[in-house]
This record gives sequence, C-alpha cells and structure tokens, in this order.
Amino acid sequence: MTDLLYQQDSYIQKFEGKITRVDLENNAVILDQTAFYPGGGGQPPDSGTLTVENTQYEVKRARKVGAEVFHVMESLEEFPQMGAYVTGNIDWEKRFQLMRTHTAMHILCGVIFRDYGASVTGGSMEPLAGRMDFEFETMQKELVSAIESAINAEVNNARPVRVEILPREEAFQIPDLIRTKINLLPEGIQEVRVVEIEGLDLQADGGTHVKNTAEVGRIEIIDYKSKGKINKRIYVRLEN
Repeated sequence: MTDLLYQQDSYIQKFEGKITRVDLENNAVILDQTAFYPGGGGQPPDSGTLTVENTQYEVKRARKVGAEVFHVMESLEEFPQMGAYVTGNIDWEKRFQLMRTHTAMHILCGVIFRDYGASVTGGSMEPLAGRMDFEFETMQKELVSAIESAINAEVNNARPVRVEILPREEAFQIPDLIRTKINLLPEGIQEVRVVEIEGLDLQADGGTHVKNTAEVGRIEIIDYKSKGKINKRIYVRLEN
C-alpha cells in the first residue's frame, strides 16, 4: 500500500520514500509513500524524477494499481532494488498548472450547479485547458457569456479551497456530494476525500487543487458545442 501524500497537501514538490518493490514487467517502481498524482477524475498523472545516491531517473508517469502507485520509469537499468531510499521530485510547472485547471473545473461546476441546477456528464483536462459536459437542453452565446462572468467573479472572490477525508457514511450525508450524473465511487471505499470551495462547491474528488480560487487566474470559455439532446460541452482555457 502506498501512502498518498498529495491527498493532504497538493503543494508537496519534493519528498523522501523507500522502495517497497520494483516491477520489471511494468517497468515501474513502487514506494512506501509518494506525492506523485496517478491520474483520475479527468486529471492527467504526474511526471518527474526519482533520485537515488545522486543518480536521477525519469518518471514518465504515475498510475494507480490497486492500493499501490506505480512510478513508470523511462528505464530500470541499474535501478536500486527494494529497501533503497529515493528522493522524488514532481514536475512542478505541469502539476501546478493542473491544480489551477482542476480548481477551475470545480468553479465551473459549482457555478452551473448553483445557478442552473445542471449535473456534470463528463470532463477532462490538460495543463491550463479543459472541457466539461453538462445536462443543458439549449446553450447560446448569451448564456455562455453569463457563465464566464460568473466563474471569474468566483476567482476574484478568492474563496478558500479545503480538503477533508471523511468516513463514507458521514460523507454521503452531504447533499449533492456527487456532482457527476453517475456515481463513480466504488462501493468498497470506506473513506471519501471531499474538496470544498468555501461557499460555492462541495464534492467528492481525488485530484489536486490550489488553496484559493484567486490562484486559478482568469478563466476564458473558448468554445461550446452540443453533444446530444440534453448534453452540452464547454471548453475553457486559463491564462499562463
């Protein structure tokens, strides 16, 4: 089992870990703890490096396999085996851009749910850009303009973003905790990580976020499309 450091503190850029095993078949290293986000919920996985005794190895990506995080390496040639200690470094520029983008997605989701009662039907993101699908029958330029103004007002409101891990039963007493049309939380999960944008949005989420909406920066809606009778897609971009 890998201890997920990023769940409590998304701002960890560098950490120490111990190799619990090396998976040659998957070209992966497993540590006792990690700050690498393994992807999920539309957010891409982290990349970076692992350093052992002054030798640096590239981590192409992280991915979750059961209760472990696999650090998929560029190469495992001469890589130390179980028990060695490593220093992990996240590609921070990419990570922080994704943190800003993910929080922007929650601002968008929160505003649309608050103002229009529309559920999310899908979404994805990359650094400084993303898209979300919502249950709208119609979407016009005037509506999109109003949404863009509202989401940037919430950026400017500098709302705190908080993370809490709750027992499953307690978490599911929160109204509208699941904002997606389909509940993607497996039945076996006993603890639920909840991300709150104070006064705007509260939902179950496993990704990384900034601490305050002001860190997101201006959000621009660059396009919108109909993806079905009651499914409309909104594309956003953040300033660099």
